[in-house]
Amino acid sequence: MAWRWKLTELTRRMVSGPTEENVNFVHFDNLEDGGKYQGTGEVVCLEELGPQKLNNGGLQPQEGGAAGAGTGAGTSTGAGASAATAPPEGSGEGAVVGEGAGDGDSEPLTRPGEVVAELPKRIINPEVHKPKITAWDAGWNVTTVIQGMFVLSLPYSVVHGGYWSILAIIFVAYVCAYTSKVLVQCLYEENEKGERIRVRDSYVEIAQAVWGEKTGSRIINVAQFIELTMICILYIVVSGNLLVNSFPHWPIPEQGWSIISTAFLVPCAFLRHLKGVSRISFYCTIVHLLINACIIGYCFSRAPQWAWDHVTFYINVKMFPVSLGVIVFSYTSQIFLPSLEGNMENRSNFITMVNWTHITAGIFKSIFAYICFLTWAETTQEVITDNLPNAAFRALVNVLLTAKALLSYPLPYYQAVELIERDFFQGHDLTRFPSCYATDGMLKVWALGVRCLLVVGTLLMAVYIPHFALLMGFIGSFTGTLLSFVCPCWFHMKLKWDQISWKIRIWDCIVIALGTTCGLIGIYYSLEGLIEKFRHDLGYDLND
Repeated sequence: MAWRWKLTELTRRMVSGPTEENVNFVHFDNLEDGGKYQGTGEVVCLEELGPQKLNNGGLQPQEGGAAGAGTGAGTSTGAGASAATAPPEGSGEGAVVGEGAGDGDSEPLTRPGEVVAELPKRIINPEVHKPKITAWDAGWNVTTVIQGMFVLSLPYSVVHGGYWSILAIIFVAYVCAYTSKVLVQCLYEENEKGERIRVRDSYVEIAQAVWGEKTGSRIINVAQFIELTMICILYIVVSGNLLVNSFPHWPIPEQGWSIISTAFLVPCAFLRHLKGVSRISFYCTIVHLLINACIIGYCFSRAPQWAWDHVTFYINVKMFPVSLGVIVFSYTSQIFLPSLEGNMENRSNFITMVNWTHITAGIFKSIFAYICFLTWAETTQEVITDNLPNAAFRALVNVLLTAKALLSYPLPYYQAVELIERDFFQGHDLTRFPSCYATDGMLKVWALGVRCLLVVGTLLMAVYIPHFALLMGFIGSFTGTLLSFVCPCWFHMKLKWDQISWKIRIWDCIVIALGTTCGLIGIYYSLEGLIEKFRHDLGYDLND
């Protein structure tokens, strides 16, 4: 029975481009010795194997020709050399070759409108088996992000904005759902028949199409890596802070609790696909529901004392922009969406998934913020758990919050790992370092070590960087705004300008302006907070 190997990231990054007639796809019957082409060289459409259609993503497309059935390793002979050409002379590694008279007699397998690339002399890794995720799996991942730790600060936003904060929670959900959808639209182009074809595979490739290969890659890669690692670090910081407040009489400092929390995160190094991450995100959602059931249950126990008349349309002009920033950044999931959509079994369900996750989040967040404010009115704290009166009950909720933070860690961690592997560990032919995967598709031992180092690195930064939460607010206000609001709409206008109406163009500009405003507000207040903290650390009188 023939072995069927999917192509690696090398070819997944090569996607459809200008259509050509009479071209072939090649299937590899066997792959031995780390990637030499050997075997019968049966010709089939790679569409059956799942990778993207090929195009010039570093390899040039080649027209016409038949790739016949035959055998051979070494230099190419016989018919069919046009679809999979031989390597340079003397390389000793053969391409798939055909048999016959050498005059192209073998029967071609052609598919109009397909594009095929000249294949490299070897494949870096066999494609690791990565099972596709369902729309539900994608939904759990998105829910983990947009129903994150920021939810606990939403009731405090009502203190400064009243009903305007409630409306903002719903409005921002709509805006973020929109930017999520237009970002994924930028992954696609229409062919001559009007069919949507996925021509890009990642956020970086969208940026490269707009800003150029080098500039786009550098800006988005750096912004993504900073955003993802800082999210990971924040979860460790939050875990340590919650546990030290839950058990104040235990002789363990906050840094010690952070180290203990990180010990539970080391198994994340073994994650190899989004299906596993999705299962963890599902349990994270369950914990989230338990937390909110505890808090809302307590609020309903005090329903007779609810302060209905304290909710107004009054806005605190100085503080409401800060609250709006918290609301905006509680919905930022765009950085994860190209990967999630690309791994879905049925990508046509993506828009439905985005709509329902954001509708659910908008309704739930607004109700949660409203009920909590009715319970504590103007005494509502920045983090709502600080309002819980019973120490034991508060400790229980904090432990659940710690579990939620730790279960939220794998998604940004996995995305950061994928980013590093794609840019640095695709094999010496493509990147500076060798592949992370053995020929059997398993992670190499040293690759696991690198992944563990990333976990340890996030711990060290969480422990040793002073005032990390404020620092993240400062940097995240820039990277979060760029990746979640400015870039999706800007790329949408640049790539789809001739296909969208003037109303959509205006709306894109409004979203860019809104995101930029929130980002500048976040930068200003985070910088102000950092200055105050460092002045205090240095012993300066803040009133000077």
